[in-house]
Amino acid sequence: MFKKMSNSEIIQHLTEQFNEDSGDYPLTAPGPSWKKFQGSFCEFVKTLVSQCQYSLLFDGFPMDNLISLLTGLSDSQVRAFRHTSTLAAMKLMTSLVGVALQLSLHRDNNQRQYEAERNKGPGQRAPERLENLMETRKELQEHQEEIEGMMNALFRGVFVHRYRDVLPEIRAICIEEIGSWMQSYSTSFLTDSYLKYIGWTLHDKHREVRLKCLKALKGLYSSRDLTTRLELFTSRFKDRMVSMVMDREYDVAVEAVRLLILILKNMEGVLTDADCESIYPVVYASNRALASAAGEFLYWKLFYPECETKTGERERRRSPCARRTFFHLLLSFFMESELHDHATYLVDSLWDCAESHLKDWESLTSLLLEKDQSAYHLSDVQESTLIEILVSSVRQASEGHPPVGRVTGRKGLTLKERKIQANDKVKLTEHLIPLLPQLLAKFSADAEKVAPLLQLLTYFDLNIYCTRRLEKHLELFLQQLQEVVVKHVEPTVLEAGAHALYLLCNPEFTFFSRVDFARSQLVDLLTDRFQQELEELLQSSLLDEDEVYSLAATLKRLSAFHNAHDLTRWELYEPCYRLLQRAVVLPALSLVYFSILWTLSHLSGSGASQKQLLSLKGRMVAFCELCQSCLSDVDPDIQEQAFVLLSDLLLVFSPQMIVGGRDFLRPLVFFPEATLQSELASFLMDHVFIQPGELGGHSQEDHLQIEQLHQRRRLLAGFCKLLLYGVLEMDAASDVFKHYSRFYSDYGDIIKETLTRARQIDRSQCSRVLLLSLKQVYTELLQEQGPEGLSELPAFTEMRDLARRFALSFGPQQLQNRDLVVKLHKDGIKFSLSEPPPAGSSSQPPHLAFLELLSEFSPRLLHKDKQLLLSYLEKSLQSFSQAPGQPWGPVTIYRHSLSPVESTAEASPRGYPHPKRRRLEGPSGQHREDVSSSQEESLQLNSVPATPPLTSTAVKSRQPLGGLDKMEEEGASEPHFTQGHPLSGTQRSRFSGPQHFQTLRNLPGLGNRLTRLSLMEEDEEELDIQNELSGEWQDMGKHSSPSEHGLDLLDSTELNIEVSVPKTLRKVS
Repeated sequence: MFKKMSNSEIIQHLTEQFNEDSGDYPLTAPGPSWKKFQGSFCEFVKTLVSQCQYSLLFDGFPMDNLISLLTGLSDSQVRAFRHTSTLAAMKLMTSLVGVALQLSLHRDNNQRQYEAERNKGPGQRAPERLENLMETRKELQEHQEEIEGMMNALFRGVFVHRYRDVLPEIRAICIEEIGSWMQSYSTSFLTDSYLKYIGWTLHDKHREVRLKCLKALKGLYSSRDLTTRLELFTSRFKDRMVSMVMDREYDVAVEAVRLLILILKNMEGVLTDADCESIYPVVYASNRALASAAGEFLYWKLFYPECETKTGERERRRSPCARRTFFHLLLSFFMESELHDHATYLVDSLWDCAESHLKDWESLTSLLLEKDQSAYHLSDVQESTLIEILVSSVRQASEGHPPVGRVTGRKGLTLKERKIQANDKVKLTEHLIPLLPQLLAKFSADAEKVAPLLQLLTYFDLNIYCTRRLEKHLELFLQQLQEVVVKHVEPTVLEAGAHALYLLCNPEFTFFSRVDFARSQLVDLLTDRFQQELEELLQSSLLDEDEVYSLAATLKRLSAFHNAHDLTRWELYEPCYRLLQRAVVLPALSLVYFSILWTLSHLSGSGASQKQLLSLKGRMVAFCELCQSCLSDVDPDIQEQAFVLLSDLLLVFSPQMIVGGRDFLRPLVFFPEATLQSELASFLMDHVFIQPGELGGHSQEDHLQIEQLHQRRRLLAGFCKLLLYGVLEMDAASDVFKHYSRFYSDYGDIIKETLTRARQIDRSQCSRVLLLSLKQVYTELLQEQGPEGLSELPAFTEMRDLARRFALSFGPQQLQNRDLVVKLHKDGIKFSLSEPPPAGSSSQPPHLAFLELLSEFSPRLLHKDKQLLLSYLEKSLQSFSQAPGQPWGPVTIYRHSLSPVESTAEASPRGYPHPKRRRLEGPSGQHREDVSSSQEESLQLNSVPATPPLTSTAVKSRQPLGGLDKMEEEGASEPHFTQGHPLSGTQRSRFSGPQHFQTLRNLPGLGNRLTRLSLMEEDEEELDIQNELSGEWQDMGKHSSPSEHGLDLLDSTELNIEVSVPKTLRKVS
């Protein structure tokens, strides 16, 4: 072939023989064997040059012809040829760079030998050796020139055009290779004329290309010798490199931060304070890899110069002041930056680079326990922050995973890491056990500080209390715990104390008896105080505020401990219930609730008698009635607490409690009465679905609004659980579903999940509830505004959006949902015509506008069902009189949605229109009125529609209509329209609408092409209904791919167009 044909003829022959129908080729083909092909192919090119570098490489024929062929193939419009040849050319270039580097070294050695020989005296100089060295230098010079010619041909013929190729894989290959040339042969390639290509490509739109750019720059900036030649490039592209820290792709952002770390280390003074300040906030990013990289940057910028360079290793070990420098800097950065409220994320970001500093718990605790008159006196805020840093570092060392909300790709710890973690846990426990009572004693008066200190016990190895004989410190801790509980009423402190005591009350510990005795002492103290205060309150005729506050504080402590500990033997139910009958105290509600649950726990674990079950049932019913009365209390906190407790109790005592072989608990099953269900739904309307204007203005701080939103979401979730577990009637879900659209931003995820679960439980009932929700919303608007001009109101537009969301929830399964959607339409038609217009009036029925909402469900219907429903509508309208020639607007809209010739997407939830198609079955539009009455009534469908004759789902090949215009931009090798698999119906529909084509015709050079293509799409055959359902939606995911075109990817006007082109018009694969 090489002897008989030129390169252009060879490329043309290969192009004609290439199978364009397949999008796969060796570099992109799936499978383990093909994955190794690229590495083997590159190794082959490297070996070829290595074997030929002393002979055939400088022959003049084979390498020149190979370069010429690769250059031609790299400009091919066939993607497979262009991709493969570009990879081969770039790897060939890399190998030639290696040869050129060796030649350069040989020339330098030859020059030194020549100079040494020439500098010898006349008697010692060897003329023959000088002549040989001269010939060798001349030969090396010739080889160097030949190599540089080859490299220049490859660079100008391949790289310059392909570094901005339409295919990102090709661009990535070019950038990766030019980076390796600059590192290996910096004297020739590390110049601004080559660096500019990497700088320009930093703006590439594809992640992989930007990533290759950053990795290439990292190899250059990692060497101090090379950075001196990068000053101009750095000044030109520094802003872009800094901005890439905020790249939307996390791995690109991580590489950008690591590149900036190298610049910070090796190029002093280049990064300004403003540049660094734009990187600091990234330490609080949710992605751990990015936050950790930013933490390393922060360490090298702020901490390393002060902690490592100014104080040597020996001084840092001996001097406590030097060891504390790190924590003073850390406190200063966290408090002065004011970037975040939680230091635990900053600790996690710095953990990988400053782990040894953060594990210096001796310095941390000594700082906290210092006397106030010391030189390094900490402020109140600094003490709180330092305690949070201590707890965060202890948690990180003990558990080894990032804090809540921070994402990491790691699945688990290695064996070595688990061993280090176990050792660290022992060390921190041994160090902190003696100091924890001292810390609690110093900060016992401050709830903000004592709560995290109590959490330290969670991360201890508690067995060390026994193995190291540290029981005396346990006694001190229990004493301090009791003092803290008696002193504070804040929920965070009480919960932390109850949890700490729960961890110690493990029967397996040898010190369990001591801890249990201390717990009993504490509960006895609180119970006695409660009984005394209760008697005083019940005997007084008037409620004293101080007495109520003192009683409530005691109840808060008991409630927190009853949540974690079984206090049943103290019999707190009766006195609390007596108190609630006199006055509703919020902690008393929680205390009664926990008492009921602990009693249920005892009865569930053993064979309970009928008397015990009925006694518990009576208590639960009485408490539910009490909570029901609290729903109308004047205090909103009591209302919300009563609602939460009611929701949880009704769920616990629902029919689900007998599942799993616990049928003996059947007497405890409780079904709420209709009045209770109604009050729960009313409470939801009044406290959850409220507009922002009803929340008390905009004076509230953001964090308060967020907390209130979380509380409302909690209330809604509790109500939805009652619906899904069958405690409440499913019709009550309409009170939730009807707010789906209006409150989508606040509760959309909860309502959507509820709707999905409800459909899984009972599809028919869920469909009926959706229609009921629309009826309720429509009726409410009708009562407020009246029937005149109803469809023009913004609220009605919002209702249409709600109906559209409901319709989308049915999904693309038309056959599965056929009977449900038909019944929904039929019931909707009945409702819209249920009330006649006023007597003697020619106006439309008041509910008729409901047909417009119903039209949103029409795309879910099959063609045959549309015809039957249209006939049913016409029959239903016969009892109403309309003005001749003036049909009612909603009827016209609904008829249009049911029209069989309407080109709406039947199975497309996005509502994209399909291209026009020939209808294969069903009566024509002019015979709709002749449909028999039997067809009108046949809406209860029990059979699938008749299957039409099988047709091909492939686009038929057509005669060429003329070639596409050639691309005019330099370096663009692919036209706008790519070869690929035939597009699915939904994909075709994106480009079949007149509005879309009108928009694209305004673009230069696209009008004629799109006109031809749209004409070809009109002639496509009809696909049968079942193929649309089973194939169209599946093929959409298989064949849809990003468009490929020949526009310059450094230009921001890149187009994304997907059009199926006939084979005769294809120019690319």
